[in-house]
Amino acid sequence: MRNDKDNLIVNLTFKFSLEVINFSEQIRTLHKYEMASQIFRSGTSIGTNIREAQNAESKADFIHKFKISAKEADELEYWLLLCEKSEHYPAPKKEMLTDLKSIIRIISKIISSSKKS
Repeated sequence: MRNDKDNLIVNLTFKFSLEVINFSEQIRTLHKYEMASQIFRSGTSIGTNIREAQNAESKADFIHKFKISAKEADELEYWLLLCEKSEHYPAPKKEMLTDLKSIIRIISKIISSSKKS
């Protein structure tokens, strides 16, 4: 059953998805469509799966959705680091990488806590 109470990770990932959209559009304006699409898909998928987890059918389903989010976050981190290190792409803002690392830590904590209970 859906819980519509204020939820830190749902709110954080929604806000972060907006940052991802802005960065992917910045890359798109440089006609780097493949990278823009990869960043858009993996970055917005983090919040999508966390939002889906709020309607999980079971604890296992909840954990599974969060694990997918963790994988997408790791993938996004890879794309952002490529942009940061490549001379052909704009570097993401430092805050974006910092925010992503915070989200990854929170997701990991939620997964481990959910497995214990």
